[in-house]
Formats: sequence, structure tokens, C-alpha cells
Amino acid sequence: MSKNPYLTEELEFLSETADKFAQKHIAPGFLERDQSRIFDRDLVKKMGEMGFIAPELPEQYGGQGLGRLASGVIHEAIAKADLSFSYINLLASLNGQILAEHGDPEVVEPWLKKLTAGEAIFAIGLTEPRGGSDAANLRLKIERDGDEYVINGEKTSISAADQADASVIFGRTGTIESGAHGITALFVPMNLAGISTTRFDCHGQRAIGRGSIFFDNVRVPVNHRLGDENKGFIQVMQGFDFSRALIGLQVLAVARVSLDEAWEYAAQREAFGKPLTAFQGVSHPLADYETQVEAARLLCLQTLWLKDHHLPHTSEAGMCKWWGPKLAYDVVHQCLLTLGHAGYDRGVMEQRLRDVLGFQIGDGTAQIMKTIIARHKAGRKAVPA
Repeated sequence: MSKNPYLTEELEFLSETADKFAQKHIAPGFLERDQSRIFDRDLVKKMGEMGFIAPELPEQYGGQGLGRLASGVIHEAIAKADLSFSYINLLASLNGQILAEHGDPEVVEPWLKKLTAGEAIFAIGLTEPRGGSDAANLRLKIERDGDEYVINGEKTSISAADQADASVIFGRTGTIESGAHGITALFVPMNLAGISTTRFDCHGQRAIGRGSIFFDNVRVPVNHRLGDENKGFIQVMQGFDFSRALIGLQVLAVARVSLDEAWEYAAQREAFGKPLTAFQGVSHPLADYETQVEAARLLCLQTLWLKDHHLPHTSEAGMCKWWGPKLAYDVVHQCLLTLGHAGYDRGVMEQRLRDVLGFQIGDGTAQIMKTIIARHKAGRKAVPA
């Protein structure tokens, strides 16, 4: 019987299976992918063959029809081996849900089957040069021309910008004054004429990478629209609650493995004739973070449980997104200090620190998440934009 109230024995077994796969196939290339900034597409396909990519999608789209908790435990296992590589799972689940719920089945079905098989990588284009947090104030233009939409503008700080085979793109079909009510979402294959990309030299998460996507009179069929015209932001953004809980598990998995390694190191390393764990200055900070990581993980699992049971979870998802990345960074930082120069030297621990830091910036800052939580507690009128 599982000791976790949210995980059944079947989910525990799934977690163990994913962990064995990740440690055997993904962990060995952790440092190399950071340096080369190149994904092994064959390895992505192997993950797809195991059913580890967007398992929550219906079987008609290549998924397994499992719950969001199943996606969460797989996500943890992959992130434990390589956070940057686990972005494949994150982007697949976020985009997969959006396409499955809002896309034309004839258009999205073949693409979703490629996604779950590990034969395609999807990006999501929301952020623009004017700013990331003001997500509804988009300037990328989407104009209707008969049976097509024409896209002009730029998306920036987009994960997998130069590696994606297709993207979910948000742009403005209404007036600037219409705000979030004038946004339309489109599914855009990245091989269309008029699309170009760049790649940034980021501090961490270098395997997945981030960059800009430029659209110069890119034509997309109208049946590639996701949701209703001018309502894409309001309809499609609801899927981000799911991804925010996944991000929490993603970064906490890195914190978890870092703590395990720090405990082992401190128990074996001696100073003044005693193991380091005998000194409270060493063991108490680790014990403190051990407590917080367990609590934060339970919150993330609870959020996915609420999602699986069709219960409200937006506030909890916001908690997962702001607390998880900050806590994970603090934990890995403490573990690096515990290991001393063994952690400070270029290697696994310092790379983890660089990787988890990015989630305090992208996919919704802590300030935005706290505003979302405040609105759910006090009401939107009490916490205006």
C-alpha cells in the first residue's frame, strides 16, 4: 500500500518504472546535453515508446487516458535525471491538453500522435518583447484573410523555439483596447514559409533552450484555430493550471535528489573525528528543507488530484508555481554549500542550480502567482489588475 494519500500502488509502480528508465537512459547525458545544447531525438522517441509523453491524453490521440497524477509522477522521474530534458514532458502535456480540448480533431490528431510517440516537439508562444507578465497585452498580429490567418510579429523567450516542430501561438485579432478578449490562439507548424528563429545563450536549461520566433506574413488555415476567435486567451490559458503543478513537481524532483546526495555526503565526510551530520549547523538546514520539500510535493500532488476530480485548483496551482521553484533553488544552493568545492566545481550540482533558477522567471513569476492566489481569496475587485 502506498504511504502517499494521492498515489495508488499503480502510480507508485509507474513512478518506479519511469525512474529506472530515466536513470538508465537520461541521467548519463545530463552534463553533455548542457554543453552541446542538443537533444537526442532518438531518446525522445524511446520515451514516447514507453508511454511517458502526455499519458493523460485520450487513446485516440496516442495517449493512455491516464490521469494527471500519472503525468506528474513520470514528470518527477524524468526531471530527477535532467530538468532540461523533462521540458519535453512539460511542453507535451501543456500543448497536448490545449490541442485535445480546443483543436479541430482532423488537424490535431495526427500531430498529437506524433507528440506522444516522441516524434515531434511542441513549443508555446505567449511571451513577447514588450513584457512577459502582462501576457494579455499582446501585439503579434493575426489577421483573417479568407480561409487563412496571416501572422506578423515576434514571440520571445520561447522554450524550444529553434527545436520545435509546431507551436501554439497567441496573437491579437481584436483591438489593443480589448485586452485579453481580443486574443486568438493558433496551432502553427514551424516549417511554414515566413517563420524564422533565434536561440539565446541562457544561464541554465540549455538543452531545451530559449529563443525568439519571428513571423513574416505566415499563413495558417483557419481550421488551425484553437478555441474561438478573440477568446483564445481566456479559453486556452486555463490549461496552465495543469502545467504549473507539473512545474512544481519538476523542480522539487531536482531538490529531492540533491538532498539525498547531500545527506549521503555529509554522513560519510568526517571533520574533527565526527561525520558532518553530527554538527547541527550541517544537519539542521538539510532537515529544514527536507520538511519543506515533502510539504511542497504534497501540495503539487493535491493540485493534480483536484484536476483529476474536476475540482477548482487555480489557487493551488499558483502556490505550486511560485513556491516550488524558489524552494528548489534554495535547497540546491544549500546542498551545493554542503558539498563545498565538490558542489561548486562545474558538474551536476551547479548545473541543477542554474536549471531550477529559470523557473523563477519563466512560465509566470512569483508576483503574478501571488496575485492569482490573492484574487481567489479576496475576489478580483479587491485585487484589481
